[in-house]
Amino acid sequence: MHRSRKARTIGAALLAVGAMAGALTACSSGGSSSSGGGSTSSTSAGGTYTFWDPYPQYTASSPWAQLVSKCGTEAGVTIKRTPYDTTALTTQALLAGQAGNSPNILLIDNPVVSTLASAGLLTTTAQNGLSTGKIAANILDAGVINGKTYGVPIGANTLALYYNPKILAAAKVSPSSITSWATLTAALAKVKAIGKKGITFSGINTEEGSFQFLPWFWGAGASLTNVDSPQAIAALTLWTTWIKDGYAPNSVIQDTQTTSWQEFQTGDYAFGENGTWQKTLAAAMGAKVIAIPGENGGSAPVPTGGEFFTIPVQKNTASYATSAKIVSCLSSGDNIVTTDNTLNYIVPTQAGQQAQVSADPTLSSWVSAVGVAKARTGDNLGTKYPIISQQLWTAVQKAESGAASPASALAAAQSAATAAINK
Repeated sequence: MHRSRKARTIGAALLAVGAMAGALTACSSGGSSSSGGGSTSSTSAGGTYTFWDPYPQYTASSPWAQLVSKCGTEAGVTIKRTPYDTTALTTQALLAGQAGNSPNILLIDNPVVSTLASAGLLTTTAQNGLSTGKIAANILDAGVINGKTYGVPIGANTLALYYNPKILAAAKVSPSSITSWATLTAALAKVKAIGKKGITFSGINTEEGSFQFLPWFWGAGASLTNVDSPQAIAALTLWTTWIKDGYAPNSVIQDTQTTSWQEFQTGDYAFGENGTWQKTLAAAMGAKVIAIPGENGGSAPVPTGGEFFTIPVQKNTASYATSAKIVSCLSSGDNIVTTDNTLNYIVPTQAGQQAQVSADPTLSSWVSAVGVAKARTGDNLGTKYPIISQQLWTAVQKAESGAASPASALAAAQSAATAAINK
């Protein structure tokens, strides 16, 4: 007996989940595992609506869980919230969709939206009535596939360069002078000359490695549809040269974003590439932030992280209107500002961003970074992105370790990605 096309698509999506696991720690607030549980979706207002999210660190008594409950009450229903570890949530969402038992509302990491949408498990905003008009286009882009939008973002986080003011002052480097790769490399040389360490980042062979490499890749003008371009080679050559010249430690080859951050926290490094989620710890050690520079100047595009509210397909479409009310409550007004401040996210609307900066002016650098950010699955890459990303991080590893030149490693990556996409 032949499986349906939908079942085959979901099966393929499940195989891709492992490859994307690192992305989930890169860009969501994450947490430990959860007990989980199956969906008991209601199909009528006044009943119980199921809600799955990737925040097991927030218990039933937390402000987040209380807000979810409150928004359900305002919509006239009771919400049964089930938090999962981020990777487990993707797997559970695919399995539930295959069984026709999806939750009413699913808050999922943004690269996974295209996976679930391609499997036929999500409704579009045209079907469910969610409003996207005030959301920044570059943040919303992670949920757009073939011109259709499949959800709304809860917020966005991204990457920038943290720096240690004491080290830069000792090396006589002004942060404002760092406007390109050349000026950054010159600053690293000055830092090394006074006996300090230069820059740390995550170059590991997981999605975290791709996530951290993308600002340099995009900052050179490279495209994910052509990973062996001269621009891509220039970006990877930058990283490998830093390692060879002692400006970056050999440990970056296996550093996660967490271990890379721990290196920066020692106070020995001038720069650390890391995300919005570290800003509280950065403030405690006196670190400040500048944008990651493009090769020839300006701010490099950085990848967007964060989750999307989605409304999975239900047998009774009458439930969509109530689900949309709940999502609207959670994703707008003061609620979204409070939530995103808690999650260390930037609000995806201009009004929300202004409210954040008014309350905390130090967020202005992060608002600017999010303003030039790009969705990893953007340019209509959708489910092609995990395939390309895996080959990209493999190439980065080969070049960092010296197993292959940047040009050879990226040529192999492009060939492998093309073969995998076309098979």
